Amino acid sequence: MPRGSLKRLALLFFSVILPVTATSAQDFQKTYAISAGGHIKVRNISGDVTVSGYDGNSIVVTAVKEGRDRDLVNIEDRSEGDIIDLAVRYPQMGNASASVDFDIRVPRSVEYNFDRISSVSGNVSVGGVTGRLKVESVSGNVDVKGVSGVVSASAVSGDVNADLTKAGPGNMKFSSVSGDVMVRAPGNLDADVDMSTISGGLKTDFPVEISEPRYGPGRSARGRLGAGGFSLRIVTVSGRVSLLRAGQ
Repeated sequence: MPRGSLKRLALLFFSVILPVTATSAQDFQKTYAISAGGHIKVRNISGDVTVSGYDGNSIVVTAVKEGRDRDLVNIEDRSEGDIIDLAVRYPQMGNASASVDFDIRVPRSVEYNFDRISSVSGNVSVGGVTGRLKVESVSGNVDVKGVSGVVSASAVSGDVNADLTKAGPGNMKFSSVSGDVMVRAPGNLDADVDMSTISGGLKTDFPVEISEPRYGPGRSARGRLGAGGFSLRIVTVSGRVSLLRAGQ
């Protein structure tokens, strides 16, 4: 094929394909400016939610819709004032083959109230943020890494992994119904620890007493670390539970 024809085909390709790619790669993007102590809620149905701290001044939310019925799914924004409130809405009648992946960037040095970061069917990951954090997934894994503050993380069918830079002050709970739960915490942790599993192992390198019944399933561990003062619960029904020192 002559070089001129190839050039015309290439120009045609980029003029048609690239706009489509750019449109589909970013279905929702918005920048928010809320004060320290403001509230953030993101509720997904199908798809992952990722929250990460960065060296910026604003909260940037990007969402991408995928699947055959992606145009039937809406991202509802009820944000106002110092509240970011986002939720995914599917058609009331019938099933829609579509998912939404959220990517949320948050100033790492500002303390916020993450009232609920959740997905029904998808993984939820949060890293490098500060504040009060509640993370949930029904069918998917929950990962929390490098977080300073009070954390609650749960999954119904999935693992929960948490790596805390600074824990508390406040009550915290990490739980799963069917999955492993592992928490890494600073060695100078002050907490009243309560760990339990019905079907699975238990591991800790903190000085808490582990008990195991002579007959029947289940293992548990309880004890006060440091000055105590707030509770740290790590529980699962079917899976392993672990409380380890950060960095080990």
